[in-house]
Amino acid sequence: MDKSLKKIIPYAKAYKKNIVSNVIFNVLFALFSSLSFVALIPMMQVLFDETKTNIKKPVYTSFLEITSYGKELLYYYISELTEQKGPQFALLLVISIVIITFLLKNLFNYLAAYNLTYFKNGVLKDLRIKMFDKILSLPISYYSEKRKGDVMARMLGDIGELQNSFFLIFELIVREPLTIIFTIAIMLKISVKLTLFVFIFIPISGFIISKIGKSLKSKSTRAQKESGFFISLVEESLSGLKVIQSYNAQSKVKSTFFDSINRIFKLRVSIGNKNNLASPLSEFLGILTIGALLWYGGRMVLIEKLPNGQPVLLASEFLAYMGLAYNILTPAKAISKASYAVKNGLAAADRVFELIDQEDNFYKSKNPVDLNDLNNAIEVNNIDFSYNNKDLVLKNFNLKVEKGKTVALVGQSGSGKSTIANLLTRFYDINKGEILIDNTNIKEVKLDALRHLIGLVTQDSVLFNDSIKNNILLGKADATDAEVIDALKVANAWEFVNDLPEGIETNVGDAGNKLSGGQKQRLSIARAVLKNPPIMILDEATSALDTESEKLVQEALENMMKNRTSIVIAHRLSTIQNADNIVVMQRGEIVEQGTHQELLAKNGMYKRLVEMQSFD
Repeated sequence: MDKSLKKIIPYAKAYKKNIVSNVIFNVLFALFSSLSFVALIPMMQVLFDETKTNIKKPVYTSFLEITSYGKELLYYYISELTEQKGPQFALLLVISIVIITFLLKNLFNYLAAYNLTYFKNGVLKDLRIKMFDKILSLPISYYSEKRKGDVMARMLGDIGELQNSFFLIFELIVREPLTIIFTIAIMLKISVKLTLFVFIFIPISGFIISKIGKSLKSKSTRAQKESGFFISLVEESLSGLKVIQSYNAQSKVKSTFFDSINRIFKLRVSIGNKNNLASPLSEFLGILTIGALLWYGGRMVLIEKLPNGQPVLLASEFLAYMGLAYNILTPAKAISKASYAVKNGLAAADRVFELIDQEDNFYKSKNPVDLNDLNNAIEVNNIDFSYNNKDLVLKNFNLKVEKGKTVALVGQSGSGKSTIANLLTRFYDINKGEILIDNTNIKEVKLDALRHLIGLVTQDSVLFNDSIKNNILLGKADATDAEVIDALKVANAWEFVNDLPEGIETNVGDAGNKLSGGQKQRLSIARAVLKNPPIMILDEATSALDTESEKLVQEALENMMKNRTSIVIAHRLSTIQNADNIVVMQRGEIVEQGTHQELLAKNGMYKRLVEMQSFD
């Protein structure tokens, strides 16, 4: 059994009722699918005047002989009706039997499909929930190595591929094989000799079909990976459209897009052609078998005779036999076509479970602590840290932030300022050293409890395509409208929000594009204010703003930082001059620290940065 199929089994267990119902109805469908052709024999016997006379009513002996008993009982009543009421009445009876048989066959087909649809859509729903839960829980470090488009392709395209192809395997397991088995059993009952002749052709057909489908899985995997790159490219192009157009880089982006879409085109055409070959090839091989049967079976009807002069095979039985032989073609064709599609589904399942089974490699405490507040201080002790095991970004870094104090981190780009924010929130884990909150290592604190203690305002104001109110409620889901408005007032945002036609119910657009940079940043601050955490981290919160917006945002930040422990990663002088402690960083190490006036008096690196007005 394929490993991906094994991994789906736990998800399937939740739908045992539908699976069992599907199996039962598929068994009944397969049975009546075969019987529908058997029911044609008595009708054709009446038409060809092959009904026998003086047939004795059969006696029921055992369940094992139920098929023969049923057949002989039907023939008995047909011969009786033909003698008593004429062939027309007998014909009407057998036509009714044929109609009822086909009705039941299609009813069971629908009921089987109904349960399969519920089952497979339920499993796909559960897989999407599991995958989205994993996407949200994986550390930020995972996405620094992966394209967002590839993750989106797995969530949308690969799970969709499972629905379209992989779940065909559940039909392969029951319905189609049983249809073939029941049909062959009846064919053997009609003529062993003719059925053995059919068996010569089946292995040959199967061998030819399997040879063609061998390379499908690897090509499907390549196509799905390329689709991930393609989605990522489209997402990046939409996000960076201003840059592309301002630099007249359309031709370069188009070239990359064309190369990707061309690779997808070639792979999809190759896969599609092989899939398309499955149906006509299996049908052609099937019709070759039918042709051979017509020749061999025709001899048994027309030429070969029994000792009593009767043909070895009656014409009515031969015609029904041909119908049964063709009845094998439909499930055989479905199996060959599905086996191609299942290979695509297996490739998609591998990619889905690769993400679901992804280990986050984060240290997890066996007995995590549930911290609710900051009582004393945050301590950063002897930290070494590097991204992806490359050069150290922080080297032997030490810092203490006492409760209620504001500490600013300044330095040139690449000095490691934002890395401190990433480590405090455990977006990344440190290589060496420890971070303590009230003498408790943050690795021993419940992750959601740690992040509940921290409010984060970043340079990039992340807003979702929703109302202002719902964006701010991320900070506190059960807040009232009055609390939301109070948070907006603290963040200097209520004035512009109140002027909007729909107020706090106004939709901000995709990524907040209906608002200015300063307005978006003030909403981000309002979100942090509503959360009301004891620790606030401001990661270059004003660096992307114009002077007027910066003034409003700075006032909002000062309002928010009152009586709160704050770590400010600074870009501009105005953000940090009132800080209790300013830490100057260079290449991951502290070179100076003190108050604004103390550092100016030292006439060192901080003073040069102030003079340059560049806190990148």
